[in-house]
Amino acid sequence: MSKISLGTSFGPDIAGAAPSPDTILPDKAVKGRGAVSNRPGRYEPGDRPKEDDGWEREEEDEFAPTKPATVVGIDATRSIIARNNSPDIPFDQSINPYRGCEHGCVYCYARPTHAYLGLSPGLDFETKLLAKPDAARLLERELRSASYRPSMIALGSNTDPYQPIEKRWRLSRQILEVLSRFNHPVGITTKSARVVGDIDLLADMASRRLAMVAVSVTTLDRDLSRIMEPRASTPENRLAAIRALSAAGIPVALSVAPIIPALNDHEIEKIIAEGAKAGASAVNWVVLRLPLEIKGLFSEWLNEHRPGKAKHVLSLVSDLHGGKIYRSEFGKRMGGGGPYSDLIRQRVLKAARQHGIEKRQWHELDCSKFRVPEKDDGQMRLFD
Repeated sequence: MSKISLGTSFGPDIAGAAPSPDTILPDKAVKGRGAVSNRPGRYEPGDRPKEDDGWEREEEDEFAPTKPATVVGIDATRSIIARNNSPDIPFDQSINPYRGCEHGCVYCYARPTHAYLGLSPGLDFETKLLAKPDAARLLERELRSASYRPSMIALGSNTDPYQPIEKRWRLSRQILEVLSRFNHPVGITTKSARVVGDIDLLADMASRRLAMVAVSVTTLDRDLSRIMEPRASTPENRLAAIRALSAAGIPVALSVAPIIPALNDHEIEKIIAEGAKAGASAVNWVVLRLPLEIKGLFSEWLNEHRPGKAKHVLSLVSDLHGGKIYRSEFGKRMGGGGPYSDLIRQRVLKAARQHGIEKRQWHELDCSKFRVPEKDDGQMRLFD
């Protein structure tokens, strides 16, 4: 069970004497975690070598790593709706109830955001999390503003709103309850079957054209999923979630993301077939992105878990981005370019057409129903 510590203050490790080269331990994969190392982010000087103090060794493994516990601190944010004007993102408003993500997906594009907190995009990202307990209250305040104009809110655009700590904190459910009262549309992206726990709310909202869910299925290979996205739901459970959501009348998109050359790209057609069979009605896809610290983290992971494929995978990723490991230009960063990118696009579209789920865009949700409800403050109204 995750260790929860409220009010924890996170920051760089206190500087001390430089460790002796003889006591520095090699970075090794930790069972149940995605990142291999916990190297500092781009704003921190130096490194964080792991030092052997004589307590971490076990008889069966001279360099057995200690399993880091999950710690949750409080994010005292003053606003909850984030806005963007990116032309290649199908929404301009989003909410993230948590910072960091315990799922530990090694390829996660949100990892570099932990550097802004003085934390590592590596193991810190998946073990030192921040929750926003005032999220629902802040959301209601923003929705009541006279200047607010409704447009679909994406829940979980950065980190997963249904990661394991949602079971205890219930922040995503609280947000949905507010959105439902305001008749406000929401789109959810998740890798977690935990979303079915809110099927009652989502089904009611979907009946008013206010909700849809995108479930990400990266691979059908349980072993690959276990090491690449260690605390996300199993592929089977994600497909079961699609099935349950669809049966409840909730529009579900299958997100084939990320597509990783030479690692899971051979599964494209099978994933789409299984997603359609489970009840998905649309398909989204994104190719692997390796901005900032993710390049190093993903390279470490490949060398640890798939050493024979590391060079080939990174070479093909480079081909997707014109010879660079990553390009950030709008319209290129999600799908790349060139022959290999075109081939992926053709394969996705062909499989989607074959199974009748060729729509790529998010479902049309209804913003016209948005209403600000009266405050339940116990005050009598002058006029009824």
